[in-house]
Amino acid sequence: MSEARFVVLRLSSLGDIVHTFPAVAALRETFPTANIVWLTHPRWKLLVESSGLASEVWLIETRAFASLRSAIRGLRQSKWDAAIDYQGLWKSAALPFFGGLRRRIGFSSHTIREFGVPILYTDSVRAVTTHIADQNGELSRRAGAQTLAAKFTLRVSAAEEEAVCLQLRSQAIDRYVVLSPGGGWRSKCWPAERFGQLCQRIRKSFGLRCVVNYGPGEQNLALAVRRASGVAEPHLYNGDLGPLMALLRGAKCIVGADTGPLHLAIALGTPAVALFGPTDPARNGPYHVAITADAAPRSGADAMQGEDIVLRVANPVTTHSRNDQTDPSMLAIDVDAVFDAVCRRIGARP
Repeated sequence: MSEARFVVLRLSSLGDIVHTFPAVAALRETFPTANIVWLTHPRWKLLVESSGLASEVWLIETRAFASLRSAIRGLRQSKWDAAIDYQGLWKSAALPFFGGLRRRIGFSSHTIREFGVPILYTDSVRAVTTHIADQNGELSRRAGAQTLAAKFTLRVSAAEEEAVCLQLRSQAIDRYVVLSPGGGWRSKCWPAERFGQLCQRIRKSFGLRCVVNYGPGEQNLALAVRRASGVAEPHLYNGDLGPLMALLRGAKCIVGADTGPLHLAIALGTPAVALFGPTDPARNGPYHVAITADAAPRSGADAMQGEDIVLRVANPVTTHSRNDQTDPSMLAIDVDAVFDAVCRRIGARP
């Protein structure tokens, strides 16, 4: 019997790829010798490779015709059991369609946000689970996986860990908490001033410095956190993916909203305090393979998922609208509640 061959598509972004790993791990667990080719954007090559789940990682830039043509040609040159499109966009669904794959698995119109995409699939799956990681697992199960999700491990380079340690030591930082104030769009971000107040309390109570991680276009946000932190002197950090993984894995805890670095830190095993407002943690929150959709966080109180703490006020309006103003549900999360959650995650009291 020939080995199974699958194409999996998750082109971006950081948090979404992390939430795809459990589903691909389930596929790998069921088909341990399968050839699994993962198509992704060049920016996420290291992340996909760090999981060890893909036999090969093919890089594709969907805005470059030469890259699209090369990927389609590569797909046409091999025989595949199925393509699994975890992305659910026209640009991802079109690749196996034009690549000539006979079986193409993706979400139905009830789950997908771009109109008409399921017309390119042979198998349209209507997701019945809540968390996006479990929904991804439903696609894997349609392809033959025996479970929705399986465990995976992300590898971090020893050289990257050493480089990050040296950088932090140059700032007199040994033990630290990572603050991640960004969030893709402003409405789901916690105010910079409150991150600064939290930083002050962590430094005063435990002697721990905070490292403020920020991404492209977020430098002003990071500077605002530092100004609000006063004498707590947080270190501002902006690095490539490899060093970021090393930084997150070495942290005592991470505090952040629904954003890629938070989900990456959780996948690396770092204790987390997750701040949620307009987006629903039942769908997008911290995910652990042992936790089912029924055990998702409840509105109105902090909830434990695994050991990670999710803070969300009662009865928020759930929306993915990309507004420029901080959502009222994020403003309702006070510094005392977040500090108390940090105390519990690091196992200490002031």
